[in-house]
Formats: sequence, C-alpha cells, structure tokens
Amino acid sequence: MSKKAKEVAIHEKDVGSSEVQIAYLTDKIENLSKHIKQNKKDQHSSVGLLKAVNKRKKLLDYLKKNKIDSYKNVISKLNLRK
Repeated sequence: MSKKAKEVAIHEKDVGSSEVQIAYLTDKIENLSKHIKQNKKDQHSSVGLLKAVNKRKKLLDYLKKNKIDSYKNVISKLNLRK
C-alpha cells in the first residue's frame, strides 16, 4: 500500500474504497506524467494517462456528491486542486 493510500484509508486493510482508489490513481498519474515528459511520442501511455485522469475525476465527483467530508479530506491530503 502506498503512503498516500495509507493516509486516506478508512481502516488498516482498506484497498477498495473510493478514497484509496483515488490515491492509487494519483500515484499512477504522477508516474505517467513524468514518463510522458521524457517520451513525448509515446501515445499509448498518454491514452492511459487520460483514462486515469478521467477515472479519478469520476471518483472525486462521486465522493463530492455522496461523502462531502471524505471528499474534502482526500483533496487536502493528496494536494489536489479544487
């Protein structure tokens, strides 16, 4: 489990909640962004980056609609802009 995921996890063995999924996607987005800056012609990775960003956005929208306190917690701990 990544450090970011541990920060937002609901309990110790939490791996599937929206909060943890957002943390994992944030790590993936950061890694893909670094990779794409070095390899500008890698189209497959840029498609994967877009999919990860869109999935994270959907999960954040879900949290905002259903669990506003958890949404604010995730945004602050992961330093996401919103």
